[in-house]
Amino acid sequence: LQGRRCAAAASTHGFTFHHAAHDQAVLALWLGDGESRLPGFATHQIGVAGAVVDESNGKVLVVQDRNKTKNAWKFPGGLSDPGENIGATAVREVLEETGVRSEFRSLLSIRQQHNHPGAFGMSDMYIICRLRPLTYDINFCTQECLRCEWLGLAELAKTDNTTPITSRVAKLLLHGLEQGFDKIDLTMEELPAVYSGMFYQLYHRQLPPTPKS
Repeated sequence: LQGRRCAAAASTHGFTFHHAAHDQAVLALWLGDGESRLPGFATHQIGVAGAVVDESNGKVLVVQDRNKTKNAWKFPGGLSDPGENIGATAVREVLEETGVRSEFRSLLSIRQQHNHPGAFGMSDMYIICRLRPLTYDINFCTQECLRCEWLGLAELAKTDNTTPITSRVAKLLLHGLEQGFDKIDLTMEELPAVYSGMFYQLYHRQLPPTPKS
């Protein structure tokens, strides 16, 4: 009740609704000249999948969802938690869905989609990472997955029983196996931010080694 009274009083002074999160609602009033340049609230959710590639036999770990794209092979994944780096999300989601432990190697692809039906009408970023397996035994989550297998990349790239993005990334991974992953990888390096004591992760193709003087 007190919050409603404060919001009502603020609105009479020109404050407008900016966003709500958890148990807070934020109103704002631009005090500068001209039209407000206050950035809008976050517009995207971040989904991350992990393509766990066994380089020894050209197979990749895939699942069939119980509730979404039934009977279609896809890479295990899910939504990134607040404050969680995408590589950590991929590793966590793979472990939760398949029981396979892995480590982050690179970023492979980014898909942006607007008015995503699973994001409450907001936009969605879907990121696929390349992971290296640390274990191989499957113990998949039956609540989320119907099936989970190590499937040959060549088979995944040509089957109709998958999603378009999974098929495309399978072809990308095949190219990496044949020509070297340096041809497809966006590797990660952690760098210091301009904000004191903070760091960020930067993803890009590897730079050539610096020649020795």
